[in-house]
Amino acid sequence: MKWKEALLDYRHYLKIERGLSDNSISNYTMDVEKLIGFLERNGLVETPLQIGKETVQQFIYEIAKSVHASSQARIISGLRSFFNYIVFEDYREDNPMDLIESPKIGRKLPDTLSISEINALIGAIDLSKPHGERNRAMVETLYGCGLRVSELINLRISDLFFEEDFIKVTGKGDKQRFVPISSVNKKYIELYRNEVRVHIKISKGHEDILFLNRRGKQLTRAMVFTIIKRLAEAIDLNKNISPHTFRHSFATHLLENGADLRAIQQMLGHESITTTEVYVHVDRSHLSEVLNNFHPRK
Repeated sequence: MKWKEALLDYRHYLKIERGLSDNSISNYTMDVEKLIGFLERNGLVETPLQIGKETVQQFIYEIAKSVHASSQARIISGLRSFFNYIVFEDYREDNPMDLIESPKIGRKLPDTLSISEINALIGAIDLSKPHGERNRAMVETLYGCGLRVSELINLRISDLFFEEDFIKVTGKGDKQRFVPISSVNKKYIELYRNEVRVHIKISKGHEDILFLNRRGKQLTRAMVFTIIKRLAEAIDLNKNISPHTFRHSFATHLLENGADLRAIQQMLGHESITTTEVYVHVDRSHLSEVLNNFHPRK
C-alpha cells in the first residue's frame, strides 16, 4: 500500500464512517501529508505499512524546530489517528505512534474581547460602503450567536427563522442546532438583506447563501479573517484576534452574566460539556461572586 492510496482510503473513512466535515478531514490529512513530505525530502521510501517508530521520531524532531508544542501535539495526535485506522483495517499489526509521547502543554485559555472592545470594532466598520452593512451584520452574528467562521459563511437565508427568534446552524460533522438570535442581530441582518444584498448580482448556486462577496458568491474563511484583522488595526487593538474570538467572547459574557453552562454548550454546539467548561476558567472572580451571593454558608 502506497501513501496516496492509504490517504485516499483514510479520507473515505473520515467522511463516511466518522461523518467529519471537509474542514476537519483536511486538518487530519494535512498531518499525514507533512510526514509524506518529510520522507520525500529525505529520500526515504518507507510505505505506511513499513514505517517505524525511529523514522516517525526523526520527523517529530524536525517539526519541533519550527512549531510550538501545541502544534506538535496536534500533529502527533493526527498521525496517531491515521495509523490507528491502518491497524483497524488490518493493514499492519502495530501503530508506530504508540510509544511517542506528545509534548506537555498547559491548557490555553481562549482570548476574549470586552464589550467596549466589541463596540469599538463594530464602530470602526465603514457603513458608507455597501460591504459595510454586510460586515456589521456578520460581526453581530459572530458575537450575537457564537458561531464558528465556517458556520457563518455557510449560513443560508432558509436557515433564518426570525419569527421564532432562532437561526438554524450547521456545525461540525454537519450536525444542526437552533441558536436564538436577538432583535438587534435580526435588525442588522435585515438591513443588509434589504439594502445591500438585493442589489448584488448573485452567482448561480449561491442564491440561498446569506453573506455574499461583491461577485455574488459565498465568502471564504480567509476573507472573514481579513475583515476582522483590518477592524482590529483600525482601532489599534493590542490583541491577536480572529473570528473565533467573538465566539469565545459570546460564551464568556453569557457565563459572566449568569447563564447556565449546559445552555451555553447547546448554543455553541459542543458535543461534550468538558469543551465548554474551559470558559469556567476565564473569569474566576465571577465564580467567587456567585458563591458569595448564592451559597447558604456565605
